[in-house]
Amino acid sequence: MPKAKNPRHGSMQVWPRKRASRRYARVRNYNTKLDGMLAFAGYKMGMTHVMAFDSYKNSVTKNETISLPATIIECPPMRVFSVRAYTHDAYGYKVAKEIIVVGKDKHIARKTKTPKSPVTPTAELLDSSFANLDSYDDITIIAMTQPSMTGIGQKKPQVFEMEVGGKTSADKMAFIKTIIGRDIKASEFLKVGEYLDFHAITTGKGYQGPVKRFGIGLKPHKSEKGRRAPGVIAGGWSAQQHTMYRVAHAGQMGYHQRVQYNNQILKISDKPEDVNPKGGFIHYGVGHAGNEFIVVKGSVPGTKKRMITMVRAIRLKQNIPAPAVELVVQESQQGK
Repeated sequence: MPKAKNPRHGSMQVWPRKRASRRYARVRNYNTKLDGMLAFAGYKMGMTHVMAFDSYKNSVTKNETISLPATIIECPPMRVFSVRAYTHDAYGYKVAKEIIVVGKDKHIARKTKTPKSPVTPTAELLDSSFANLDSYDDITIIAMTQPSMTGIGQKKPQVFEMEVGGKTSADKMAFIKTIIGRDIKASEFLKVGEYLDFHAITTGKGYQGPVKRFGIGLKPHKSEKGRRAPGVIAGGWSAQQHTMYRVAHAGQMGYHQRVQYNNQILKISDKPEDVNPKGGFIHYGVGHAGNEFIVVKGSVPGTKKRMITMVRAIRLKQNIPAPAVELVVQESQQGK
């Protein structure tokens, strides 16, 4: 039998495999066919499992109570930091006007500069600032999180740009008027059974060799120059300083920006006692009253306490109804 060869694993879709530039993801695509908020941010608490009743007619476990792995995400209310208007020309989109509408916030100064005398965010302010909406090609918002309302020990908010749904700039502005100057809750726009795309920075694993990083096979045990290194690299580019970038070598593994598509919401709750395990989540603690908690089927990229950007699904092919959650398991995760 010939020796089975498995030279490498790892997709070439994302390259180079270097560390992300910041701890929360940049979202590049939204489902602009929908209206309202197209994304929301939360903080990963940890994983548990839920007992749920499966009523889907085509399921092999129809009318049975099944166990599902689940991730808990704490979602403190978000706020609108500013509103942006864009114009478009032959060179692309450019910012035509931006108005800061966050009002008074004692933590935003840790992140960016704000006016010494902040304006009161009102619909009249937007009407006067963006008088001629037909002259703008797009309207977006700069959203900010409120991590001080959680127990992760962070006060500085994350600030990121987000598109809003609407067919015209006037539709988008009409929606923005309803959310400025107040706390925005996740339950206002997300519902149980909806599918989301999760944009996050994966868990960092540091500098790793090619066997762990790409899954290449070990060389025979009598190899002189390392068993865990790539073998003979043939080709015109294999001379000194001419190794092809596709060759599996050691380097950074993890802490990359990635997207996980089509994760279903199993439950949304505003009661911490519904999700907090006994003793709290390891390396996180407990959820706090006043926040909402999203229970998502399966796992989510990133470590605990990391911000996760949840975007309403852009490539959903089949909308299967969510099983009805009967129990979120809250056994102690500390072996007690």
